Amino acid sequence: METLLQNYQSVLLKNVAFWFKACHEDDIPENGGACVKYQNKQIAVYHFKRKQKWYACQNLCPHKMEMVLSRGMIGDADGIAKVACPMHKKTFSLDTGENLNGDLPSIATFPVKVENGFVYIGFSE
Repeated sequence: METLLQNYQSVLLKNVAFWFKACHEDDIPENGGACVKYQNKQIAVYHFKRKQKWYACQNLCPHKMEMVLSRGMIGDADGIAKVACPMHKKTFSLDTGENLNGDLPSIATFPVKVENGFVYIGFSE
C-alpha cells in the first residue's frame, strides 16, 4: 500500500512542467469535486465556488488507502480550504495537503488553472 502513496508528490506552481487538460469546468460540481486520471494517478479536482478557487489533490486517502477524497465534502476551517474524507471525516488542507487533524500524513496537492472553459492540472513530469 505504501507504494500507492509514493505515486503522489505535491507540485508547486513554480515546478509545473506540464499542464494536463483534465476536463471541462462544467464537469466539476460547484462546491464539490470529481476524479480525473493522469497516467497512473487518480486526482481529485474541486470547484470551491464560494471561495472562487479551484483545487486538486491526490484522490487516495492515506488512512484507509481508498480512492475517495473526490467524494469528500469541502469547506473552510479558519480560512483554510479543506476536504473531509467521506470514510473517516479526517480533514486535509486543499492548499498544502496538511492533515488538519494532525494524525495522518499530508496528501499531495497540485496547481490548477482554468482557461477557455477547461480545467488544467499542473504536474512536474
